[in-house]
Amino acid sequence: MSINAQFDIQLPEFHLAIELALAEGEVLAVLGPNGSGKSTLLRALCGLQPVDNGKILLNNIVVDDAELATFVLPEQRHIGVMFQNSTLFENLSVLENVAFGLRARGTKRVVARANATEWLERFSLEQFAQRRPASLSGGQAQRVALARALATNPDVLLLDEPTSALDVRAKAEIRRDLLRLRQQRPVTTLIVTHDPLDAFALADRVIVLEEGRIVQSGPLDEVASHPRSRHIADMVGLSLVRGEVRDGALTTASGARLVVPADSPSGPSVASIRPAAVSLHRAEPEGSARNAWKMTISDLDRHPERVRARLNGPIPLLAELTPTGAEALALNVGDDIWASVKASEVTVTPDLGS
Repeated sequence: MSINAQFDIQLPEFHLAIELALAEGEVLAVLGPNGSGKSTLLRALCGLQPVDNGKILLNNIVVDDAELATFVLPEQRHIGVMFQNSTLFENLSVLENVAFGLRARGTKRVVARANATEWLERFSLEQFAQRRPASLSGGQAQRVALARALATNPDVLLLDEPTSALDVRAKAEIRRDLLRLRQQRPVTTLIVTHDPLDAFALADRVIVLEEGRIVQSGPLDEVASHPRSRHIADMVGLSLVRGEVRDGALTTASGARLVVPADSPSGPSVASIRPAAVSLHRAEPEGSARNAWKMTISDLDRHPERVRARLNGPIPLLAELTPTGAEALALNVGDDIWASVKASEVTVTPDLGS
């Protein structure tokens, strides 16, 4: 199912103005700070927040049109929603939670329970079927919520911060489930997230919201390479390095080596490095940093409060310095420079796209 939306929502202290389109089967990540309008956008699409102007079309069918006074109720939009805090019903078992959407639509209990059992088995959650949500870990509860959102066989999936407040292992499980779902049955999906790694692992492209407006859109690497605001630069300005982790180091396809924290799991992985964690030197560095490479400056982005240097080399990196630091190094595009990163500053997550 495709999504086409162009609408305004005026809240007491907030104005959201949106224009977006998702093709059938596309996965879009929505990034932005708190209060930027991400959750209001999600609520509008699923029918919990009527628009004040404009309209929303799902598969070219109008589900909300302020001018024509057309409004399709949430339960009739054939959308699956996974909210940020799972919102499982504590008085129901895990199985009954997953079956709830089908029961609410009039499906017979035996059919709904059978369908719910299938979804629990897909996510390897069948052993929790008779438990209450209070007995689950955060990651297990989020996966149950995802199974519940999918049990109604929706045409559109809306995910509100699916990996927030989860540890690395639980985040990996959710991402793995979503990737497996995409391979088995592509569903048009909108993911609201603060985590650029969610976008990197799952989305075809991203949009960035600030103060109720879309300020940038495109593939994550493009947005990260040319951020249009300081917030975008801070949020998505990660250097992402794919490779295989073995014996405390990640090796890329080209053979470059990145020392990572000793407790990093082995296997295909994505390492992320913050720009502020990259140090620049005119000579080969000595000291505690175990990662050092000779690089070439390909671009300099100068602002009054910071300077960002894009570096080409064995492992392409983005470095951030103060204007004073950049002046002391006399940086220019085309210069050769040494870059170093401490292993403790590297974050490693499983590469579920491999």
